[in-house]
Amino acid sequence: MQEINFKKDWLKFLIGWMICLAIRLLPFRPPNVEPILTTTMPFSKKYGLLGGFIFGFLSIVIYDLIQNKFGSWTWITGILYGLLGVFSYFYFKNRESKAWNYFKFAMVGTIIYDAISGLGIGTLMFGQSLSEAAIGQIPFTLMHLAGNLVFAVVLSPLVYKLVVANDNLSADLVWKRSLNYLGIKV
Repeated sequence: MQEINFKKDWLKFLIGWMICLAIRLLPFRPPNVEPILTTTMPFSKKYGLLGGFIFGFLSIVIYDLIQNKFGSWTWITGILYGLLGVFSYFYFKNRESKAWNYFKFAMVGTIIYDAISGLGIGTLMFGQSLSEAAIGQIPFTLMHLAGNLVFAVVLSPLVYKLVVANDNLSADLVWKRSLNYLGIKV
């Protein structure tokens, strides 16, 4: 695990958030098919508790602000995704960045997240009975699981390899290379 050096690593976080936004802003995207958990996992593996929490939490906040849909659910879901980032750190602490490891965490993490957010928000914020919330949550959880499991196998390893573990995406190195490309020697 590496500590976050925001001066050096901010570009990687920005790319990760842009991946989440690009997929979440696709027109006609089915509900709950989104890459937040599966993009958070590689960040928590590399950047630890704080990196995992920040990535998951801000993924929700940034999207809700851009969509102008900020509300109390933003804090709840943001904190839940942040906590998934924390738990992901512990899971990946001694595991490799492999598709099967991402798949296993995505399965458990999605079920836990949907149980807490779907049942909790439905009953506490919208006054649904527990049975109504549970029955209504089933199709959303199935879609969420399907999306997260596919993203875990395909997207998570790519994000780790091409973004998170890619030393060429260090912001200071990109800046230096950009200036050199423009003929400005640093």
